[in-house]
Amino acid sequence: MEPDNQPHRRKYDLPIKKIWGEATSFLARYPKLWWVDLVLIFGLIGLVFGVLNVSAEWTGVHRPTIDIDLSPWALPKYTFFSLCRGLMAYIISLIFTIAYGYWAAKDHMAEKVLIPMLDILQSIPVLGFLPGLVLALVAIFPNNNVGLELAAVIMIFTGQAWNMTFSFYQSLRSIPQYLQEAAAVYQFNWYQKSIKLELPFSAIGLIWNSMMSMAGGWFFLTVTEAFQLGDKDFRLPGLGSYMSVASDKGDNLAKFWGVIAMILMIVLLDQLLWRPLVVWGQKFRVEEGGSEEGMSSWFLDFLTRSQILLFFGNLFKKKQIAASTDTAAPLTAEEKPKIATPPNETLIKIISAICFLTLLGGMIFGAWKIIELFSKVTTSQWQTILLEAFATLGRVLVAVGVSAVWTIPVGLWIGLSPRLSRIAQPFVQVAASFPAPMLFSYVILLMKFMGVPLNWGSIALMILGAQWYILFNVIAGAMSIPSDLLEASRMYRISGWDRFTKVLMPGIFPYLVTGMVTSAGGTWNASIVAEYVTDKGQTLTAFGLGSQISESAAKADFPMLAASVVVMSLMVVIFNRLVWKRMYRLAEEKYSLSK
Repeated sequence: MEPDNQPHRRKYDLPIKKIWGEATSFLARYPKLWWVDLVLIFGLIGLVFGVLNVSAEWTGVHRPTIDIDLSPWALPKYTFFSLCRGLMAYIISLIFTIAYGYWAAKDHMAEKVLIPMLDILQSIPVLGFLPGLVLALVAIFPNNNVGLELAAVIMIFTGQAWNMTFSFYQSLRSIPQYLQEAAAVYQFNWYQKSIKLELPFSAIGLIWNSMMSMAGGWFFLTVTEAFQLGDKDFRLPGLGSYMSVASDKGDNLAKFWGVIAMILMIVLLDQLLWRPLVVWGQKFRVEEGGSEEGMSSWFLDFLTRSQILLFFGNLFKKKQIAASTDTAAPLTAEEKPKIATPPNETLIKIISAICFLTLLGGMIFGAWKIIELFSKVTTSQWQTILLEAFATLGRVLVAVGVSAVWTIPVGLWIGLSPRLSRIAQPFVQVAASFPAPMLFSYVILLMKFMGVPLNWGSIALMILGAQWYILFNVIAGAMSIPSDLLEASRMYRISGWDRFTKVLMPGIFPYLVTGMVTSAGGTWNASIVAEYVTDKGQTLTAFGLGSQISESAAKADFPMLAASVVVMSLMVVIFNRLVWKRMYRLAEEKYSLSK
C-alpha cells in the first residue's frame, strides 16, 4: 500500500514546504513574539467565540416570549449582542451611504428624486418601518430568530444611514475646483478619482458622521430590541431590552448597571475604533500647516508594534508589487490606453435609469398601498393629525435652535484644537452615543419636581438627541478648515467677532447645514419617544405627531399610523424645500472652497 500513497504525498509536499518556509523565515526574522501579538491572538480567539455565540442566537428556535434577566451578570452577553447588531447595521449604512451618495451626486436627473426621498426616509420614525418589517421578516423565517434579528439590524440602520449619506453627498458636491482640475490633468479614471480624490476628501466628515450614526442607532435601541405590537412580543436579548424591562419594573439598580454597561461599551468602541479612525483621517485634510499639533491614538500605536501585523503587511506589499510587475510586463501599446479608459458611460446611464425606474415603481406601489389605508381615516382624524404636526414642528424648531446656540462655539473650540479634541472626543462620544431614552425617567422626575408638563418638557427630551448631530458636524467642519487660511487670519490679526463671521462660520457652513438638516430629521424621529414616555407602568403623552405615531403602533392601528407617518414626512420635505435647500445652495455658491 505504501507506493499508492506516494503521489498524494508529492501532491501536498510543495504547499507544506512553502508554509513551513514562510513560518521559519518569520521566526528567524522575529525570534520573540511581543506581548502585543499575544494580546491580539487572545482577542481574536475571544472574538471568534463571541461571533459563534451570536450566530447561535440568530439560528436558535424562535420563542413567542423571552424573559430578560436583570442580573448584572447577564449584561456582558446582552451588551455584546447589541454591539454586534449596531456594527452590522453600520456596515450596511456605510455601503448604502457610498452607493446612494455617488448616485445622487453623479446623476443629476436621479438627484431630483433621491435627495427629497432621503429627506423623507430620515423623517420616517422607526415605528413607521418597524411593524410591517418585523411581521414580514418573522413570516419569512418562522422557525428561528433570523427574521427578528434582521429586523432589529435594519431598524438600527434606519437610525444611522441618513446623516452619513447627507454628509458624503455634500462632500462630493463641495470638492474644490482646483482638485477636480488636477484629477483631469492627471487623467484619473473613475476608480482613481474615487480612491485618490473623492473618498479622501469626504473622509473627515464621513468619520465624524459615522460616530454620530452609531449614536443615532443607540438612541432607538430600547425601541428596536423591546418591540411589542399589540399583544405580540418581539423582544430580543440585548442592552436595549434590558433597560426597557428595568424601566418598566422601576428597578433602579438594574438601570444603574445598564447605564454603566452602555458607557463602557461606548468608551471601548471609541478607543478601539473611532479614535484610530479620526487620527488616520487627519492625513486627508485639504491642507496641513506646519504649526498644527498632530493627533494620536494609543491603540493605533499599539497595533504598529505588532510583529504579526508587520509581517503580513510586508507580505501584502510584496504581493502587490509582484502583481503589478506581472501585469505590466505583457501589455502591448494597444492595451495600455484601455486601462485608463473609464467605463462605458452609456452603460452606466442605462444601469442608473433602470435603478431609477425601479425606485419609482416601488414608490408608486407603496403610495397605492398607503392610499388604501387612508380610506379608513376620518376627516376629524386628519384635522387632529395636522394640528399635532404643527405642534411637533414648533418643538423641533426650538430644539434645533437651542442646540445650535451652544454646539457651534463648543464645536469650533474642540475642532480647532487637536489637543482639546484628543481630550474631549471620548467624553463627547460617550454623551452623544448614550441612548437619551435611558435618561428620560430621570428627566421626567426632574420635570415633575419643577412642575413642567410634558408638552413643554418634551422639547428638553428632543434636545438630548438633536444637539449631537450639529456638534459632530461643526467639529468635522472646524477640523477641515485649511491651516493656511487660519494662519492668514492670524497674520492679518483678524480676531474676535470678525474672525468668527468672516473665517470660521464660512469655513464650517456646509457642515453646519448638514448638521442642522440631520438634526431636524433626527428630532422629528425622536418625537416618538419624547412625546410618548412610559415609566414605571405610567404613560405620559404630549399633544403632537410623535405621540400619535407611538400610540397608533401600540394599538396596531395601521391606518392612523400610516396617516401620521405620511404627514410627518410631508412636513419635513416641505420645510426642507423651503429652508434647507436654500441654505445648501448658499453653502455651495458662496461658502464652498471651490468658489
